[in-house]
Amino acid sequence: MADPARASRLAARIKVIVAEALRRRVKDERAEMITITDARVTNDLQHATIYYTVLAEDDAAKAGAEEVLAANQGALRHEVGRQLSIRLTPTLEFIADEIPESAAHLEDILRKAREEDERVRNLRGDADPLATDAYRSQGEPENEDR
Repeated sequence: MADPARASRLAARIKVIVAEALRRRVKDERAEMITITDARVTNDLQHATIYYTVLAEDDAAKAGAEEVLAANQGALRHEVGRQLSIRLTPTLEFIADEIPESAAHLEDILRKAREEDERVRNLRGDADPLATDAYRSQGEPENEDR
């Protein structure tokens, strides 16, 4: 069993190799829309999970990217094995990265919360609710050093 630091270094190298191979070796225009975001390798160096995103937002582009990766999985693994100097080439598994969609959803929630705070602030007539004395405790002396 390899140490986790070696697996991490190998994952970073696999990420670069797969991204370059998608750009150079895969002769499909749908591959241009794929961005490799992360790679993880198991500690035994036998399996690599590669996370990707698709620049287009529609489902057809995402399905096309999935087809391209599935059809070229062998060529990508061959390229990884050719460029790495390890005894066994890890198997490649491609998983769509959901982080950008989750981040966009969280940004939308935060934007709505800021709008609601602004609406409540306007209804109260407070310019800055943190500047009022209501947020200070009764027994606490006012200290300018805080």
